[in-house]
Amino acid sequence: MKKAAETGRRITASFLVAALAAGLSFSAYATSETREKIKQKEQEREQTQGQLNETKENISGLQGELNTLQGKLNNLNNQLSDVSDRLAVLEEQIREKEQEITETQAALEEARENADSQYEAMKSRIQYAYERDDYALLEGMLGMDSISDMLNYYDYVAAISEYDEQKLKEFRAIRDQIDENEKKLQKEHAELADYKVQVEAEQAKVSGYISSTSSDIAENAGELSNAQAEAEAYEKRLKEQDADLAALKKKLAEEQAMSRLASQSAKRDISEVSFAEDDRYLLANLIYCEAGGEPYAGQLAVGAVVVNRVLSSVYPDTVTGVIYQNRQFSPVASGRLAIALAENRATPACYQAADEAMSGVTNVGNCVYFRTPIEGLTGISIGGHIFY
Repeated sequence: MKKAAETGRRITASFLVAALAAGLSFSAYATSETREKIKQKEQEREQTQGQLNETKENISGLQGELNTLQGKLNNLNNQLSDVSDRLAVLEEQIREKEQEITETQAALEEARENADSQYEAMKSRIQYAYERDDYALLEGMLGMDSISDMLNYYDYVAAISEYDEQKLKEFRAIRDQIDENEKKLQKEHAELADYKVQVEAEQAKVSGYISSTSSDIAENAGELSNAQAEAEAYEKRLKEQDADLAALKKKLAEEQAMSRLASQSAKRDISEVSFAEDDRYLLANLIYCEAGGEPYAGQLAVGAVVVNRVLSSVYPDTVTGVIYQNRQFSPVASGRLAIALAENRATPACYQAADEAMSGVTNVGNCVYFRTPIEGLTGISIGGHIFY
């Protein structure tokens, strides 16, 4: 009974060791895969961080440009306001000048009429005196009762004539003055009109600048908004990548701990292994897929890794079990091994490497892994692989 209990404990312990060994086997493989994932994630994170930094620099530049454009727009709006005020003043001055011109033209017309009327009256009197040959004046003077009356009458007639001439001169002077004023007003009006055209052109120019600057601001604001959205996306991606990296690093620590336990597992001797009939064919074609382009040493090393796993209690105890263990050899998952087996692509060197490995020859010691080099991975370097 005691012996049976001991046997039961041993069987139970064997199952536990086998279960732990299977877990360690996957963990040891996963450790290498996890390192590669961590490296890839770190590279992705570095790229994302670079993109985020670049985007932030772009945002800073766009914000500065937007501030500059906004300041320019404010200045242009002030200029437009000033130009509009000047234009309003000019329009009022033009209206006042036009009113002055209208009033001056009316006064000029009245002065012309007065001068013409006075001139016509003078012409009539002169014509009357000429036609009468001054007899009327002579008769009037002779008909006076006294010399005093005669002289008074003569002075009266002379005074009328002198008055007519004086008034005509005054009317003509007024007319000339008004005419000069009209010319002056017309000139001032023309100058105001020309200046108004210039100010209107300036107003149109400033309005064009405002429109252009407003368009630039809208475009810049759109670019800024897109850049900010892009930065938010990068920041979100960085958080996700940081979370992924943290999870992978935690997983790596667990796998490394399991891998150390696996290295302490027991191993069989090559004499204890019975190879199946098809093991040589299978192993040679796997060597072809994994190291067909490598030197012979690299091909032997791949075969040795497979046999080392067969010898280890951590892995399946057959060549078929080791090669087809889940997620162990990439040619199995990709289908390349199936194609190689169907067409027997293994070369004579691959068969030679398989034969030597199955006879217990190893050039990588007890290594059970190989892969292309990655940062932080140490081991035996043969061809394009690191064996560890």
